[in-house]
Amino acid sequence: MSSIDPSAAQTALFEKLGISKNTDAQKANSDSLGQSDFLKLMTTQLQNQDPFAPMDNGDFIAQMAQFSTVTGIEEVNSSLKTLVDKFDQGRIATASNLLGHSVLVPGNISRPDDKGELHGVLDLPQATSMARVVISDADSGEELNVMDLGPQAAGLVGFSWKNIPEEIQNSNRRIQINATINFGEGPQELNPSVYARVLSASIGSGNSESVLIDVEDFGEMDVSSAVNFR
Repeated sequence: MSSIDPSAAQTALFEKLGISKNTDAQKANSDSLGQSDFLKLMTTQLQNQDPFAPMDNGDFIAQMAQFSTVTGIEEVNSSLKTLVDKFDQGRIATASNLLGHSVLVPGNISRPDDKGELHGVLDLPQATSMARVVISDADSGEELNVMDLGPQAAGLVGFSWKNIPEEIQNSNRRIQINATINFGEGPQELNPSVYARVLSASIGSGNSESVLIDVEDFGEMDVSSAVNFR
């Protein structure tokens, strides 16, 4: 008795339906039937079913649901990949735009900016009867300037040194800023925030979604931890 070659039977069925069987080269590009091929197979299955034992409605619906689910997952994956690509492009653009700017960071070390100025902020948790900022050379301790800001209400209080001598600007030396306030219990130190230059920017590697910036005198930090830019 001759036997039926399953491979030949499958090929004959595919040819009858007008579906080309994948060659080895084609399989490299696609390992699954398309939606049109699936519907042709389903229709043929219904036409050639045993009339005395027809396909159960539940089985038919289950096959359709499985195919729809797989198709839906593929479409969702494709959409997510597109969103990820666009998100990466946005992060790269954000990182590039930060170059040439200064970022406000907690700290007391600063340098004159491109305009030859120095800027910072005091964050006062409550009103103070006096606020005093002393600016000195961070390495030698030489006092360079003193700013008496007087009484201040609670909140952010900005300060700046604009008439910086040219010799200090040209030396690009590190400048230390110390603040003293009085909340009614005598003078006390308050840590300021200063504007520091962004030297470089990059996006996080791997699954990281962060934008990283390299800040002069403060090193690398996540851009989300930055308070403000100028």
